[in-house]
Amino acid sequence: MKGILVFDHLNDVLFTKCNKKFANHIQKLAKSQGLISESKDEESIAYPSANIIMQIFSPLVTSQQVMTSQFGNSYTSMKCEDGINMVFDEFMGNTFIYIATKEVDFMKRTLGVCVSIVRLICGPDVSSLKTSRQKVCLVSSLLDTWSQLVESEQSFLTEAVEQLSVNAELASATLKVLTDAADKLKTQSEFSNIHVLVLVEQKFLSLFSSKNAQDLNGSDILMMILMCYVSNGKGRAESEEEIEERDIILCQNSPVGKDEDVRPLSSSSKLANPTPEDIQNLFGDSRYSSVSEGLYTFAEDGLYSQLVLLGSDENFTANAVHISKLAEGINLVTIVEVTNAGIACGLYDSFYYLNVINKLQIQRDIDEIKAAFESLEAAMKKTIDGIKKHRAFVSNDVDMCQRRLQVKWEFVRKKYIEVFKSRDAESILQIESNISGFIDTMKELFRLTCFEKEFLKQGTDVIGTVSRLVGQKLNDFSDFLKVKALKNFSLGSRTSLTINKYLEEFPGLVHFLYIDRTTHRLTAPTVDFTNSETLQLTTKKIWKMVEDSRIHLQEGQMSVMWKDTTFNYAYFLWFEDSSGTPLKSKTQINPTIKNFGIPGILCGDYYRKLANAHFPKLSRNKIRIYELYCVHLGLATSSCVLEHSRRLAATIWEVTGLPNNPADIL
Repeated sequence: MKGILVFDHLNDVLFTKCNKKFANHIQKLAKSQGLISESKDEESIAYPSANIIMQIFSPLVTSQQVMTSQFGNSYTSMKCEDGINMVFDEFMGNTFIYIATKEVDFMKRTLGVCVSIVRLICGPDVSSLKTSRQKVCLVSSLLDTWSQLVESEQSFLTEAVEQLSVNAELASATLKVLTDAADKLKTQSEFSNIHVLVLVEQKFLSLFSSKNAQDLNGSDILMMILMCYVSNGKGRAESEEEIEERDIILCQNSPVGKDEDVRPLSSSSKLANPTPEDIQNLFGDSRYSSVSEGLYTFAEDGLYSQLVLLGSDENFTANAVHISKLAEGINLVTIVEVTNAGIACGLYDSFYYLNVINKLQIQRDIDEIKAAFESLEAAMKKTIDGIKKHRAFVSNDVDMCQRRLQVKWEFVRKKYIEVFKSRDAESILQIESNISGFIDTMKELFRLTCFEKEFLKQGTDVIGTVSRLVGQKLNDFSDFLKVKALKNFSLGSRTSLTINKYLEEFPGLVHFLYIDRTTHRLTAPTVDFTNSETLQLTTKKIWKMVEDSRIHLQEGQMSVMWKDTTFNYAYFLWFEDSSGTPLKSKTQINPTIKNFGIPGILCGDYYRKLANAHFPKLSRNKIRIYELYCVHLGLATSSCVLEHSRRLAATIWEVTGLPNNPADIL
């Protein structure tokens, strides 16, 4: 039994994704509580309505909100006697709940990824899920794709971008093709900030970014890989048992209090056996459709397009993503920034601090509210200044909406200043009764400036033309790239003398994962389970090694070595400065490390938080972070493993092509 539910601050259901067992269980509860008449036809009530789900879960959601806002001690998970677990997360005042019989740690990661996908597709306006069928389907399909890849691909296991290993000539030629493509795209005035990248299956080949474009981080690229899989209808065949357990997503767009006949959608089926119509419906209608959600597929151009919010922390940008299939498994992704960072970040921060203030107002803590209000005031100024600065490029609708928002903001701002002067907590009630209109106008401005569907139409002709040109230029290498995607390199590889010679220097080494956590780039051999040395090494053992290492890392242990009956496992995480000199931390962070979240990058950059905590006085640009997993045959001694690990970290550039200084792992 499993289900993911998203509730807003009023306990309204925004998103439901569950299997039949969960749906049937909810129906039984509804009957036992008198929410459904026993006489109703079974078929007509096969799937729970939004109203039923809201009534059953309201006590739990309300309790979670109270624990968060009044006590700052929200639930993270609950374990039930019958083996069912529940985990909780929160984003912009919305409560996310995952209910299943799986391990709690994996459930937390899954729900965190769900939050990240919702942010990607909806931005800070999660309520748009309630009115957009396409967004609901796309969020569900992206989550299904992640669930599939995290069980099969080392890159999604470790949450790092795997670099396709090609020779220097091909890498240079590909980059030249992308540079030329970007030059052609920049002839369009609206394409001042762009990224052009080539992805081969789940691996990264090359990227070119224009000079002033916001940097793409590792999590952005992983999300682009997910979108490519969905747009191409990738997925494995399902067994009868899997079909029975397939998730159902319920689209509930009716007002609260009205039950409706809900047609269940199976997003997994779109991945398993997709048709062109499935993909078109998933991304929306044609270019000339009047669909209001801003989700489109440009079938005639071979482009699949979506508006997304990329970035993290203080650096968010709204982007139009255009995916073009160059060959089977090879995709060109063109990312166009549609809004300047000032507007996108200002609006995102405004939503964030409004949510913070809303929590604090329940506590009636005037001093804390004032501090959050000052941050909100700075965010609003950033937004309004950003629009004024680019007045020549904004539409009349944006200009009028910005003026309405400014009027409403001035009213809200004055009311808060009065509260801070009088320190009368009861005056907050007057603000609360007038804040909804202000928030609605903010949502409208976000849609007009960041997620306006017209942005997807801009320059599609030139994008389509450039995509075809890139496809033609890479056509000679496409078969080679597809083979490399399946088997990048392995410990038994004879396809590259350089790699073979390199790996022969580490006798007893069965497998390794090397990750530059500054850029989140992964270098790892493809596991060859036919090789005599790796015959007893299974995917399960590698996945377990990473899982165990993360547990130790969350306990503050950055160097770990252990054995089973066959293999010797080692894990290291270390820091260097920009010159390659090892950094030794003198800061004790064990009491606070539990607040860093989950090791990885899709739910927030855990490694950057770790570096900032260990070296609070150093600029983030001066800290390099590295991670290494090694699997040796069990006969290897600890000193041998350590020596190999040090040498591997120091010489991995022979494989990656990126020189690096020797590292002091321990």
